[in-house]
Amino acid sequence: MNETFSIKGKWRQFLVVLLPILISQLALFSMTFFDTIMSGHASPIDLAGVAIGASLWAPVQSGLTGILLAVTPMVAQMIGANRRDRVPFTVVQAFYVAIAIGIAVIIVGALVLNPILDLMDLEPSVRGIAIDFLHAIAIGIIPLFLYTVIRCFIDALGETRVTMFITLFSLPINIFLNYVLIFGNLGFPRLGGVGAGYASAITYWCILLISLFVVKRVHPFVEYGLLGKFYAVSLQAWKELLKLGLPIGFSIFFEVSIFAAVTLFMSEYSTITIAAHQAALNFASFIYMVPMSISMAMTILVGFEVGARRYRDARQYSYLGISVAVVLALLFGVGLLAFNEQVAGFYTTDEEVLRLTQHFLMYSILFLISDAIAAPIQGILRGYKDVTITFIVALVSYWVIGLPLGFALAQYTSLQAFGYWIGLITGLAAGAVFLFGRLLGLQKRLIRQHDSQQAHTG
Repeated sequence: MNETFSIKGKWRQFLVVLLPILISQLALFSMTFFDTIMSGHASPIDLAGVAIGASLWAPVQSGLTGILLAVTPMVAQMIGANRRDRVPFTVVQAFYVAIAIGIAVIIVGALVLNPILDLMDLEPSVRGIAIDFLHAIAIGIIPLFLYTVIRCFIDALGETRVTMFITLFSLPINIFLNYVLIFGNLGFPRLGGVGAGYASAITYWCILLISLFVVKRVHPFVEYGLLGKFYAVSLQAWKELLKLGLPIGFSIFFEVSIFAAVTLFMSEYSTITIAAHQAALNFASFIYMVPMSISMAMTILVGFEVGARRYRDARQYSYLGISVAVVLALLFGVGLLAFNEQVAGFYTTDEEVLRLTQHFLMYSILFLISDAIAAPIQGILRGYKDVTITFIVALVSYWVIGLPLGFALAQYTSLQAFGYWIGLITGLAAGAVFLFGRLLGLQKRLIRQHDSQQAHTG
């Protein structure tokens, strides 16, 4: 990416960056899907243990990898500003931060895991599998964080097809390891659900090694001489990365953890209600991969244009991304209205669960539309390095508006479990409106400042 494009050219560049990201995100989603499905085939106890372990790990993983996502706008802006010489130093400092975060997670996890599980009323066998699953995952934490840095570097160069191929290559590795470790095939020990943890950890090591090979041997990454020179730890560089990364990480953590909190509150309802809620939430999470991928593409494209001080081009990319996300959300919504029963049927054959899942899926349409506005704008603002507001909006929209409103509707109206969904949708919609206003103001200010500077220098 080293030039400005016409509208047609922007469409093409947008798709070139977006489609590999989307395929990568769907492949990553599939890993979690296969972990759950294959553990369920081992035994219900294995499924329960893995589900508990995964529900504890997912918000932590999402939040901490979110901190490292700061590498993408930083590198994209450096390349846009023709400061490529700064890229290796920035990436290496991010490696150091990734290792520090990984070590901290392992230490803190060892201290707090048992007290957290003590708060849950778990059967001893389920608790044991959850602990062993998380211990197994811990082996792959540092390589996962290191790979996240490399992926952000590769994506920031616009080479999203490379990370797509790495992710697609890792998917069969993960499935094969699940097959041999969960079920004890091909002479391996039968580890049950814990095997899914080891499979994920080994997969993290594999994708790290593959990505290291790519950046050391493949064009254009080799031109940056990544890891070719030693850099001392720079606390100033850490401060810059964390100043950008912590708000991103907390934003993602607030978003992911709210669903874990709602599921916890849902435990007061019947098993049928919980099952229907989880089914609808799983489908909504699957569809969310689309606006999330658009968000990641926006960070790269907008970050590059902002680095090059082409603010009008950045604004055009912004509206392109938001428009595509909204149109796709409306199409998904129409499809969900038309094939509501068929979608619910993917998850259950039980008549009562099926009917309730259909009801929850109707609420998920409103989720999709709110996400189609909010998610791309979050990515766009990251491209501008404007992340503190996104963090505050995530906190307020989910935890100050969404959850309290949902709790009140669930407890004090006839909506019951549906009240939580209405609360979260309301919070997300409010956040989307506020973020859109923030984006409009930011873009107008930057374009006005740039025009003023051009007039003075001209």
